[in-house]
Amino acid sequence: MVRANGAVSLRELARVVQTSEVTVRRDVRALEAEGLLDRRHGGAVLPGGFTRESGFPQKSHLATAEKTAIADLAAGFVEEGEAVVVGAGTTTQELARRLARVPGLTVVTNSLLVAQALAHANRVEVVMTGGTLRGSNYALVGSGAEQSLQGLRVSRAFLSGSGLTAERGLSTSNMLSASVDRALVQAAAEVVVLADHTKLGSDTMFQTVPTDVITRLVTDEPPGHDDRALTELRALADQGVQIAVAGPGAGSGPAGGGEGGGSAGRQSGRMGPTQGRGGEEGLPLPGPRRNHPHPPGGPGSAQLRTAVPLAEQPGRVADLAPRRR
Repeated sequence: MVRANGAVSLRELARVVQTSEVTVRRDVRALEAEGLLDRRHGGAVLPGGFTRESGFPQKSHLATAEKTAIADLAAGFVEEGEAVVVGAGTTTQELARRLARVPGLTVVTNSLLVAQALAHANRVEVVMTGGTLRGSNYALVGSGAEQSLQGLRVSRAFLSGSGLTAERGLSTSNMLSASVDRALVQAAAEVVVLADHTKLGSDTMFQTVPTDVITRLVTDEPPGHDDRALTELRALADQGVQIAVAGPGAGSGPAGGGEGGGSAGRQSGRMGPTQGRGGEEGLPLPGPRRNHPHPPGGPGSAQLRTAVPLAEQPGRVADLAPRRR
């Protein structure tokens, strides 16, 4: 099934072979040990390392709940009347569906899927780049796309990718996609990376956004046993990246604070204390290297949990402890 489709979910495997997901997960782990496939959250894909990139049909079935929660949270950072750029990807496509509710918004994108999600939003202006269509992810790439972004300036860029590490930042497996993403970054005052926990600690071939350029990471909470993702989150926080974690239930409310969008726990310099839906109070992380003119608060702020510096309780995202210099 993996060879035929590029990716499969554990649920689908269990249904086809008529066994439990626990049994399937154990067998998938054994197959990964033999180098026959790579595990992903909720499924498995063909092994690829640095060079292979899954196409849109495969990516769209992986970590869908996490991508939805991340998109809901990220939409809260966009306010009425802003101009933003949104890169290609399945997570950014989910974000675009929520941005359709923000009036007066201008979205610049090289993604046909993002443009399609906003096509019927009569209060959102969509600006497409030029370029050559890359069919595997429905994105416009090449010199035409890059040239159309020259001279552009927007408030922020929302980007996804194939991997994210504290050492190299955001990366992707395709050279043309990486080049366009870098042009999108140049057009924005700040950069917001959308990455579910399965991408944390993964390093792919072409760097798109160095860590010191990333303003904020919006992610989901890794399982407690995912030491690689937890380690990367701590390292990213230590380098000043502002981290917003979409906790359980974060995707249940209106995206972007309803009709008017809204702030999601923003303050100048750092994430403000917020109340998670599970009743745990978040504490601020170290501030990023940029000034954020927007005040804290807004409907979205009640739906996010931030990482907090509680070194005495290691092992959870909520307990990230940046190292003091």
